[in-house]
Amino acid sequence: MTTSGKFAGRHALITGAGSGIGAAIARALATDGARVTLVGRRKEPLEAVAAEIGAQAFVVDGFDVTSPEAIAQGLARAREKFGPIDILVNNAGEAPSASFEKTSLDTWNHVLSVDLTGVFLVTQAVLPDLKAHGAGARIINIASTAGLKGYGYVSAYVAAKHGVVGLTRSLALEFAKTGMTVNAVCPGFTDTPIIQRSIETIVAKTGRTAEQALGEFTKSNPQGRLVTPEEVADTVLWLASPTAASINGQAIAVAGGEI
Repeated sequence: MTTSGKFAGRHALITGAGSGIGAAIARALATDGARVTLVGRRKEPLEAVAAEIGAQAFVVDGFDVTSPEAIAQGLARAREKFGPIDILVNNAGEAPSASFEKTSLDTWNHVLSVDLTGVFLVTQAVLPDLKAHGAGARIINIASTAGLKGYGYVSAYVAAKHGVVGLTRSLALEFAKTGMTVNAVCPGFTDTPIIQRSIETIVAKTGRTAEQALGEFTKSNPQGRLVTPEEVADTVLWLASPTAASINGQAIAVAGGEI
């Protein structure tokens, strides 16, 4: 990685940074000079990503986005290492699948807590740093095409991601005059470990081949493929850059034309 680039001197914090989209975002920001704090609950995957990045990366494990105490402790460690945070990427999320009728209240509450309330809690905790930085500060929420349309069998996830898009638009207006921007990136089905596990589950439960199971996810994309994590990361990189200063309150679909 490099200490030069358009994000040199910047401190980005990425939740859910141990794999998939979060890891790709961390790598992209570090390649362009940012110091990146990788946060999540499990230490091993975070350390694996940090090892790729090198000295520009710092790992904060045990970071539960549903716990104000864990967030406060994690942010204290991040600030001690790299100073105030001026780019926040809210990426942590879960997407359990079940029909609406079989979605328990516990599942509903858990998904809303992680995918929506987690964004609220982390953003509120980082906000003093972002406001102090002023113009150029960035909040980028990783939502989903599920925040822009409906999908069956993931009602809690769809509700949470619609909430993330709404929160994004509200905060963009509240902080517009500070020069801070708040945007959401809405990927379609993306080639991540979550999708791979879903394919394995479909194969195990239905007897379909892996190729047939993959087709369940690629059929919604007019390009007939999964989005790559790097494509999502490139969108985040643009939104975080100075040239995107007028992009605010947007929910940008990265989905091959699905939306």
